[in-house]
Amino acid sequence: MRPLSRQIAIFLALTFGLSCIPYTLVLRAHQLGAYGGLAVLSLMWCPALAALATCAVCRIRLSNLGWRIGSVKSLAYGYFLPILYAAPVYLVCWIAIQGSYVPAGAQIHKGPFAGSFAWSVVVLSTVGVLLSLISALGEEIGWRGFLLPRLTQRFGFTVGCLVSGSIWAVWHYPALLFADYNAGTNPFYALACFTLMVIAIAFVLGWLRLRSSSLWPCALLHASHNLFVQEIFDRLTVSAGRARYITTEFGCGMVLTIGACALWFWLRRKALPAQEGVLPGPEAVAATD
Repeated sequence: MRPLSRQIAIFLALTFGLSCIPYTLVLRAHQLGAYGGLAVLSLMWCPALAALATCAVCRIRLSNLGWRIGSVKSLAYGYFLPILYAAPVYLVCWIAIQGSYVPAGAQIHKGPFAGSFAWSVVVLSTVGVLLSLISALGEEIGWRGFLLPRLTQRFGFTVGCLVSGSIWAVWHYPALLFADYNAGTNPFYALACFTLMVIAIAFVLGWLRLRSSSLWPCALLHASHNLFVQEIFDRLTVSAGRARYITTEFGCGMVLTIGACALWFWLRRKALPAQEGVLPGPEAVAATD
């Protein structure tokens, strides 16, 4: 087996094997929030643990995972892109579907910092993103820090992003099908929309990872997406009727907007560095197809 293929196989076996433990807790409770959220937090850190273990087994330097901070521009992409691709979906839904918008005065943040709508948005947009980063980082160390560079080295940018996105989507399926990580729509519709959305965003994350040689823009985008989509836009939207089929991570809206972002980045794949920054020496990334 080729060295990269062996590394990928070990990582995937460990990721899915370790994930069985927190998934057992989640599926028994039929909800992601089981055990005070510790189950899903543990689940999201399984890819990171698998990446670290694979590095130890294969004697790979941890610096390979992309710990450098990255440019301000790449971090700005990570923070603001989820707002840019999610806001149009929800605005169109609120305008087109009467009664789908929860009045702006609704409290969308609970806890010690709860307050007015505006205050809640400010807190979530700052402190909330940092807290969301704690869980998102676990996934990104594994999926983009470890797996993505090896897949793109092995298969090129397009296939590498497609394969990594597909694996990432399948990893979520048990929570979507057997717990409460869904919008309550037809399971096959939700599965299809979620899969297409995840594959599309994998191209965005893949481009940021290779362009910046850093996992931090990816972790920030992941955290920002979870925060703005799940904690702000979803809470401002009535989860009923046709709105559920357009909004959330399981509707068609973000398949279209994130798909457009993915196409924009894919068309700029030639701007990616050919052989620097991600994997040293013979494992340098072949970033273009």
